[in-house]
Amino acid sequence: MQIGIFTVGDVTTDPTTGRTPTEHERIKATVEIAKKAEEIGLDVFATGEHHNPPFIASAPTTTLAYIGAQTENIILSTATTLITTTDPVLIAENYAKLQHLTDGRVDLMMGRGNTGPVYPWFGKDIRQGINLAVENYALLHRLWREDVVDWEGRFRTPLQGYTSTPRPLDGAPPFVWHGSIRSPEIAEQAAYYGDGYFHNHIFWPPSHAAQMIDLYRRRWEHYGHGPADTAIVGLGGQIFMRKNSQDAINEFRPYFDNAPVYGHGPSLEDFMAGTPLTVGSPQQVLERTLSFRDNVGHYQRQLFLMDHAGLPLKTVLEQLDLLGEILPEMRKGFAEGRPAHIPEAPTHASLVAAAGGPKDSTVYAEGDSATGSSDRDLGDPEVAKVLEGEL
Repeated sequence: MQIGIFTVGDVTTDPTTGRTPTEHERIKATVEIAKKAEEIGLDVFATGEHHNPPFIASAPTTTLAYIGAQTENIILSTATTLITTTDPVLIAENYAKLQHLTDGRVDLMMGRGNTGPVYPWFGKDIRQGINLAVENYALLHRLWREDVVDWEGRFRTPLQGYTSTPRPLDGAPPFVWHGSIRSPEIAEQAAYYGDGYFHNHIFWPPSHAAQMIDLYRRRWEHYGHGPADTAIVGLGGQIFMRKNSQDAINEFRPYFDNAPVYGHGPSLEDFMAGTPLTVGSPQQVLERTLSFRDNVGHYQRQLFLMDHAGLPLKTVLEQLDLLGEILPEMRKGFAEGRPAHIPEAPTHASLVAAAGGPKDSTVYAEGDSATGSSDRDLGDPEVAKVLEGEL
């Protein structure tokens, strides 16, 4: 069972002090939080991707590469990578490079995840969100698995004889999770490719998460990847802890009441009753988290949102210390009653082993001095003449 945290990178005013961190402070805090996550023994740190205020989560590969250079074990992931507005060619290259730099400690969560105005900023139409997610991922999937790709679709310029570089480390593309809260098409997409499905159910009742995950599991089996209970499932959630549960309620309440995504709606108590948000003692968080299996079955990844809504860095680091204290019991609890045939979440090592061991996937090709070439170009007599200066 992989247990970790994710951030959406919001810059939000602390309602208890009235102070708003600068972008610089928030970016540096993200790094400190990731390093703390590794220190307490978590498995995953994931960052979102946004391109507008009040978020600082643009350029996730830059952030993850910097964190990767200062950590040794933790898996670096995204929550989410915008497959709708980001060119899949750019995703293929950037994350393959990150995979090399971190010795394979990389996977990705794809998602639409955009606020409406972002689509036209990147030349896209929000009304095509699902279609963009489906088509762009189909191209990305091929770019990581085929050395030379011809491509023509609806939403980007065609590719002829294109090779994405660097090729995936050891010949194994990063494992992909498809994140979606409410779109059955994305659960279907994850099942079709045999990828993971991540349901961030912090805003929805557990019954909704169970319905979406059940769809994904049934379609996983339909596409021949194995029994439904072997599908690769991840869940999101948010927690806030203090040793005394009432202290946790009292301290977290002003952050909840004023949070951009929570505030000014249902009460904290109503929200906790209707969603997986858990505010209380470490023991309450432990028991509530382990109960998620009652709705979705045994799953592979649990990520918590810890730094949302203006919580200061000091408090977030304290929360991680508390999570570290219950981490052994949480791992033990997830392992109890888990059938032997339920797989763990794929890692780079397991993917390489499943493929028969590591292989050098470098594409060796001669190129002209200015732009390089593909192996297909070298086989084309006309292109060869150009490269040799005859035309």
